[in-house]
Amino acid sequence: MLDGSATLEGADPTIRDKVRFLRDPANYPGREDRVEVVETHFSWVFLTRNRAYKLKKPAHGEGFDFRRIEARRRNALTELRLNRRLALKTYLGLVALTKQPDGSLRLDGDGEPIDWLVQMVRLEADRMLDRRLASGAWHYGELETVAQRLAEFFARARRVYLAPAAHTAQLRKELRRAERALVRASEPKLLVRAMPIIRALDAFLTRNRGLFCRRCRLLIDGHGDLRPEHVYLSGTPQIIDCLEFRADLRRLDPISELAFLALECDRIGPSPIATRLIRRYRERSADEPPEKLLGFYKALNAVIRARLAAERIAEPGARTPAEWSRRAVAYLQIAASARRKVDLDQRPAR
Repeated sequence: MLDGSATLEGADPTIRDKVRFLRDPANYPGREDRVEVVETHFSWVFLTRNRAYKLKKPAHGEGFDFRRIEARRRNALTELRLNRRLALKTYLGLVALTKQPDGSLRLDGDGEPIDWLVQMVRLEADRMLDRRLASGAWHYGELETVAQRLAEFFARARRVYLAPAAHTAQLRKELRRAERALVRASEPKLLVRAMPIIRALDAFLTRNRGLFCRRCRLLIDGHGDLRPEHVYLSGTPQIIDCLEFRADLRRLDPISELAFLALECDRIGPSPIATRLIRRYRERSADEPPEKLLGFYKALNAVIRARLAAERIAEPGARTPAEWSRRAVAYLQIAASARRKVDLDQRPAR
C-alpha cells in the first residue's frame, strides 16, 4: 500500500498510486477516520469528514487534454474561479499532491508537485435539491431562493458573442451527434423515439432563424451543467460543479440553462420549480422569451442527455446497459412531451 511514508523508487507515480494514497485517511490533515471515494467520468473525489478533494483524471477528448500536470493545474484554477461565481463558500482552494525527496507522497508537502486537487467544503447530501425533490421534503421558500439566485447570476454573467449562423450550427451539431450516438447504440426503440423529435427540433431552428438571431445578444458564459444534484439548499444556495473545461459548452442562452434544470427536476418528480425559475428570470432580466423557446431547449437538452446515456450503452464492456437504456427512454419521453409545445403550430415564435 502506498502511504505517506512509502517510496516510489524514483518512478513517476501513476494515477493508481495517487488514488491509493488518497484513499488512506492517515494521509489527510487532522484526525480522519475514513475516506469515501467517488469516481466520476473525469475525476476522482475523496470525501473526508468535512472536506472534499477532487483529482482530475489524466484524460483527453474533444476540447480538453489533461494528460500534463500543468494542464490539470490550469484547469483546477479555472474550476475554482468559475465555481466561486455561484458557490463562493464551498470552493476553498488548491492543494498540491507532492512527491518528497525520499519518493513518498504527501498532501501539500514541500516536495515537487505531481498533481493538484480542488479542495471544497463537504456538503450534506440530504440538502441537495435532487434528494429534496425525490423525498418530497422541499419547501417553496427554498425553491424561491434558488430561482432568485440564478436570476441574479444570469443578469450579471459575462456576455459572450456568437454569430447567429454559428449559434444555430452549434445547436444542429448537437442534434446530429445525438442521432449518431443513438444509431451506434443499436437499440431500434431509441432511434424510433428520437428521430421525430430530432426532425421537429431541426425544423424549429429553420422556422425561427430570426428568434435565434435575436437570442445571440443574450448568450452568456454560464454554468453548463445545471442539475439538481449540483444545487445545495442551505442558507444562500450553493450551486457547484460547473462545466469548467469546455468554454464552448458554457456559451449558452440562459433559457437553455433554466430548461435543463427544469427537465432534470421533472425527471425526479413534479415540482413548481420551472415556473418559479422562469418568473424570477423574467423579472430580473426584462427578457420575455416565448414559451416555445423553453419547450425547444427542454426537448433539445433531453435529447442530449439521451445521447449521453446511449454513448454509455455503446462503450466496450459497458456495465448495466439496461439501466442506461431505461434512462435514455426516460429522457426521450421528456423530450417528446416538450416537443409538443414546439409543434403547437407551424408559425415562427415571436
